[in-house]
Amino acid sequence: MTEPTIQNERYWLHLLLFFLTVLSTTWAGAEMTGRFLIYESASPLFSIAGIPISWAFILDGFTFGGSLLLFLTVHEFGHYFAARRHGVLTSLPYYIPFPFNGIGTFGAVIRIKQQIPSTRKLFDIGAAGPLAGFVVALLVLVVGFATLPTPDYLEGMPGHDRLKEYIAQNGTFPDEMPQESVENGNVTLMVGMTPLYWILSKFFTDVPPMWEMYHYPLLFAGWLGLFFTALNLLPVGQLDGGHIMYALVGPKWHSRLAKSFVLLLLLSGGIGFIHEMKPVFWSWDPLLGEFLWPVLSGIIFLYLYKIFEGSFKLIAPSLIVLVAAIAAGSSVKGIVDHMGYSGWLVWCLLIILLIRVDHPPVLYMEPLTKNRKMLAILSLIIFALCFSIKPLYIG
Repeated sequence: MTEPTIQNERYWLHLLLFFLTVLSTTWAGAEMTGRFLIYESASPLFSIAGIPISWAFILDGFTFGGSLLLFLTVHEFGHYFAARRHGVLTSLPYYIPFPFNGIGTFGAVIRIKQQIPSTRKLFDIGAAGPLAGFVVALLVLVVGFATLPTPDYLEGMPGHDRLKEYIAQNGTFPDEMPQESVENGNVTLMVGMTPLYWILSKFFTDVPPMWEMYHYPLLFAGWLGLFFTALNLLPVGQLDGGHIMYALVGPKWHSRLAKSFVLLLLLSGGIGFIHEMKPVFWSWDPLLGEFLWPVLSGIIFLYLYKIFEGSFKLIAPSLIVLVAAIAAGSSVKGIVDHMGYSGWLVWCLLIILLIRVDHPPVLYMEPLTKNRKMLAILSLIIFALCFSIKPLYIG
């Protein structure tokens, strides 16, 4: 295989973005963990914006940021080396620092600089990233579980007074989140349970509840690795899962499965939207509350118009069934609690506008080999183990 020639590769840009992402994820991890507040009385190395920067701050921050970047790096270089092996021209990873979203990054991407010619090459390049990254995420998660401190680790951290009282009295975490009074606009980050996380948690003690995970940098970095793996394995468009599904079942069935999956996400998003917005609309004015369903129906119609490319034969029945299912689901508390997640409306917008639902055609359709089919099935299993219908939300 001829080695592809990389022209005008801006190595300085990749290194700069990587360095900035190290800083932003380290800062986010230290702030999120919160232990630096316990050591405020200790002599800090220096201060930034009134926050004392100590070795404890740097250690916690890099434990989170380094683990998350290790996952992202292995994931993207999985794609990179698979592409290079097949002679497909691609860039080095572009890391995306973002210090304002709580985790310090929007991930990393590589740029494929030419059309991938065949489904086998498409599969290899698409599957290499999530398979490699999953191994790292799993290792980080296991190490995080194996090194968990006892629950009194949370003593001295600000907030969660009732939780700390419960731990002091019982030596363990409560089964349900204590109803804390909301002071100074404080909110709680809720992290969704995934099947793999649930399975692993049964083998270890002192496992924190999902609403306290962000105080544990290794554990949260491992969970985010599962989260990003599941997002990339969504079987739509040009995501890794879309590549895998397209190569496995072909364009016709990929289109059907991708559309069905986006409709499932819209169902979850619609139920979450009704649950969250109904109190807001009715608190403004009961008459205004009557417009909630037309607003949601209009949003879903626009999504369906893009998904089905203006075909009203498909849009009309899909809209009726979807709105009826949302109405039924939003009236059942168990369904709302376990399935309603308005964030999928945003993700679906990104999928429809940027990623696309259908996969672009490939020049040569080749049936996958037996080994590739086994890896495809493994990828689907990993997706099922890592996916949460309610991944990250505010409680």
